[in-house]
Amino acid sequence: MEQLTASSAPQPAPQRRARGAAESLGSIVLGFESVIVFLGGLVVYGLRALPDLVAPWWGIVGGAVVALVMIVTSGLLRHRWAFGLGWALQVLLALSAFLVPAMLFVALIFGGMWAYATIKGASLDRRNAQLAREANNLNGE
Repeated sequence: MEQLTASSAPQPAPQRRARGAAESLGSIVLGFESVIVFLGGLVVYGLRALPDLVAPWWGIVGGAVVALVMIVTSGLLRHRWAFGLGWALQVLLALSAFLVPAMLFVALIFGGMWAYATIKGASLDRRNAQLAREANNLNGE
């Protein structure tokens, strides 16, 4: 029988990085929005909404690329600049209404959700940081 040594004993799992409310809410919004954007690319292809000089399959490619950028951005929200990229993606989605007017409705819904996630999430993060500071002060630290 094999003996357990200190080096072969199971190690506790490493501590996960704490995520703020803005990061969590923003990644949820961008994740769901990426699915809708990909489907919007399929709509652009199906309706042949691109100009005649552009092949219709570019609608699928454009939707897939923007959806992929949204997924990557949702993973990068730990950086402040990623929130700016998220806002740029919301503007890009609103501009897609020039190709398919129904995308304006989608842009308004997800733009509102993104605004709520970033603004209210940042507010919650500030409040939680303040509560943590007050708890540390009460403990005498």
